[in-house]
Amino acid sequence: MLTKNASKRRTAYGLIMKTLMLAATTVTCALVLFLIGYVLVRGIPNISWKLLSTSPSYLNDSIGILPDLLNTLYIVIATLVIVLPLGVGAAIYLNEYCKSKRLVSAIEFASETLSGIPSIIYGLVGMLFFCQFCGLQTSLLAGSLTLVIMNLPTVMRTTQESLKTVPNGYREGAFGLGAGKWRVIRTVVLPNSVDGIITGCILSVGRILGESAALLFTAGFAHTLNGFIEGLSRSGASLTVALYVYAKEQGEFEVAFAIAAILMILTLLINASASWIGGYFKRRRTR
Repeated sequence: MLTKNASKRRTAYGLIMKTLMLAATTVTCALVLFLIGYVLVRGIPNISWKLLSTSPSYLNDSIGILPDLLNTLYIVIATLVIVLPLGVGAAIYLNEYCKSKRLVSAIEFASETLSGIPSIIYGLVGMLFFCQFCGLQTSLLAGSLTLVIMNLPTVMRTTQESLKTVPNGYREGAFGLGAGKWRVIRTVVLPNSVDGIITGCILSVGRILGESAALLFTAGFAHTLNGFIEGLSRSGASLTVALYVYAKEQGEFEVAFAIAAILMILTLLINASASWIGGYFKRRRTR
């Protein structure tokens, strides 16, 4: 009798937990789909070629986001050029060269702590250090350097975890054939972990695109059209900052929703490409 009652209780408990998890999954998916659908429905009808290909003109009362698109592209390129060598190089050193477990643990703890700091604090520190102390003023370069600090823990930890998935037998076999340390890393370790490294880099692009709080303090609000080299030394608004300006300061909600739809589409494409590229390299590695 006790056994039957216990079995009934376990069955009822399992059914209740399954129902609760299904409800939680349904609510989460519904919220995500509602958010994506609402932004796209409100934003896509307001996207036009004129909006994407022109600069804002206060004389003609016209609005264009071409400078904001280019500023976002400049920030992404400048950030990746700096953060990728630093993050991947640090991960290789910690996983392949560093012998002190305490040092590795301390750096991992520091990187996880940096990942949890609110972005507004990064913006404040970037404004005080890069803009004022380093003399860069409010510029895209100052914003890019701030984003480098923000994304460095993500790139480093993602690369480090990807390097850990490579079996030690691969390294030992290469050492047994007489290969040196760097040759083993370059020809054995990195090719077998490239899927995780590329996935982490692509996801960091998504975080750069979606960042606004840090750029408000460091990159500025200007909607001017500049070249890449010239633009890095000047103030400029990214798409997220432009969304804030048009929605909060000017009340142009159609333009704000158009920018939000563009950012949503870019984020979806980035996440899809990260999944596809990671799967592609994983399938290629298992062949």
